[in-house]
Amino acid sequence: MKTGLVEKLIQQGRLNTPSAISAFKRIKRIDFLPFKERIFADQDFALPIGFHQTISQPSVVAFMLEELEVKEGDKILDVGAGSGWTAAILAELAGKKAKVIAFEIVPELAEFARKNVEKYGFIREGRVEVVIGSAENGCEKEAPFDRILCSASLADDIPLPWKKQLKIGGKIVASVRSSILVLEKKDEKSFKEKEFPGFSFVPFIKK
Repeated sequence: MKTGLVEKLIQQGRLNTPSAISAFKRIKRIDFLPFKERIFADQDFALPIGFHQTISQPSVVAFMLEELEVKEGDKILDVGAGSGWTAAILAELAGKKAKVIAFEIVPELAEFARKNVEKYGFIREGRVEVVIGSAENGCEKEAPFDRILCSASLADDIPLPWKKQLKIGGKIVASVRSSILVLEKKDEKSFKEKEFPGFSFVPFIKK
């Protein structure tokens, strides 16, 4: 019997928690791919979605979401929405009272993301909002956030506005150069930080 994507991620140790496993099973990657790429939906590698952007490798997405530790009712900033896959998984993880603000700088991809996310009714329900633009300054009008996820590689450090717009006790998971950084906000001036090297993402695009 062919092993499915979720089963592979569980075997790899990338998916561990029941909530993440359930979200990956319900939010199917194939629903977020251009037609010609759908044959590769269950493969564990990044795939092109146009405009020099990709939908991330599933094992990397699983790793980042396990580190993010989304809770029921969380408000989440999703940076680099791309096809909308991570935004939909985040909304599923955060449940009926979720609010995911998903930023995408490429207008055509933002529309692609909206259509894909709405396959699950999350736009209509108000659980996901796709915003066209750069998220380098965060989203002050929707702050503070419980969680922030960035699926594009930052050249230097995590932007200060993101840190300011994060709630105390909140977490940021973001790619910086070739590492994934996990920041947990302890108080207004200090963060607990973990670094996991050896990852590759498309570059973060500023305005």
